[in-house]
Amino acid sequence: MITLIGGAAILTVVLFLVVRSFSAQIAQQSQDNVLGASARSILDAAVIRDGQVEVDFPYASFSMLSTPSDDRIFYVIYQDDKVLSGYHDLPLPTLLDDPDTKFLTNSYLDETVRQAVVSRQLVGAGLRTRITVSVAQTQENFAGTLARISRNALIFGAGFFCLSLLLALWTTSATIGPLRRLANSVAQRGPKDLRPIAKPVPSEMAPLVSSLNTLMGRLGQSLNQSEEFIAEAAHRVRTPLATVRSHAEATLHRVDKEDNRNALKAMIRAIDESSRAAGQLLDHAMITFRTDHLERHEVDFAALVDDVIDRLNPVAEMKDVEFTTRGDRPIIVSGDPILLQNAVRNLIDNALKYSPSESEIAVELRATPSPRLILQDQGPGFVPEEIETLSMRFTRGRNAQGTVGSGLGLAIAQDVAMAHGGALVLENRKEEGACVTFSL
Repeated sequence: MITLIGGAAILTVVLFLVVRSFSAQIAQQSQDNVLGASARSILDAAVIRDGQVEVDFPYASFSMLSTPSDDRIFYVIYQDDKVLSGYHDLPLPTLLDDPDTKFLTNSYLDETVRQAVVSRQLVGAGLRTRITVSVAQTQENFAGTLARISRNALIFGAGFFCLSLLLALWTTSATIGPLRRLANSVAQRGPKDLRPIAKPVPSEMAPLVSSLNTLMGRLGQSLNQSEEFIAEAAHRVRTPLATVRSHAEATLHRVDKEDNRNALKAMIRAIDESSRAAGQLLDHAMITFRTDHLERHEVDFAALVDDVIDRLNPVAEMKDVEFTTRGDRPIIVSGDPILLQNAVRNLIDNALKYSPSESEIAVELRATPSPRLILQDQGPGFVPEEIETLSMRFTRGRNAQGTVGSGLGLAIAQDVAMAHGGALVLENRKEEGACVTFSL
């Protein structure tokens, strides 16, 4: 827009100067034609009679120079180098044998005058002489005419600029509008939404959109291959890990030496961590696929949470951890039940892992203002400066040392919440413990 308006402004100035200059030339030419005609009419009246030059001024020679501004008129007639009549101090250029009328602008009596000079040789009985006539006129009328021309040219230029400004605004709006709509459409997409752009765009932008769609297609294919590879690798790793763990447990029962038992226990712990990581990698790959192809059903969110708690109760009883549940029932939501169950299981499993023995996990369900699950445990809580990054993949807090985990549980829960238009919020309780809010 700035480029178009700037170009229009420059073009307007150039147009004004060109029109003004051309109009001034035409006006000056008109004045010169009248001045030249006046000077020639006087020269034509010069004759040689009885050996002397006589000039009988035609009435029209000066009347034709009358103007609405009452410009003053000056003249001088020379015979060779002698003034015959007129203003003897009127400037006169040196004319050789130039038959044409000469025009020039001079200053006379502190006024700017336009001057026409014409010369001719007269030949009579025994006399040969040169007669030169100069007629000058002040420029008040010419200046007024030029001012009117300039004013009209300025009005015309201003109108042209305003029209160009409106055209620039309209053109820019018509060009930027589709770009802005395209940008908003892309900005509103989720981080994994790589569908082709289907919004109509101007033909000039079609190659750009086509290139973007091709790029997003390649990115989507690459991401799908990566997720499939991770899922396949995790699946292939988890099965032999289970076999190794069963052998290690069997060996542990047959070994009496304490050092060997400790080594086997460390091995079993490492296998558990690897198996858990492989399982969560599988979960994450599955969630990534399902969030891109969300299958929504009517789900009782409260009943789903109760079912997950029932499944994890045996683990809680082994640690002497008690679940207390309260809140609204039922809570009907539109969502993917598999994804929701996976997210809730990861959150409750995290709370169990970090809860000390003989503690309590408070589970609260709310239907308004939006469906949400609030989990509060009595564990170590979150490190405050790490809360913003804990929901990133493979990220664990400094206080998670010694606890089996892969750093994917919170990432999975956050992906599921975002796929359902919600969020995952991590906080610390005023008393000891963590508070996690999973909203839809």
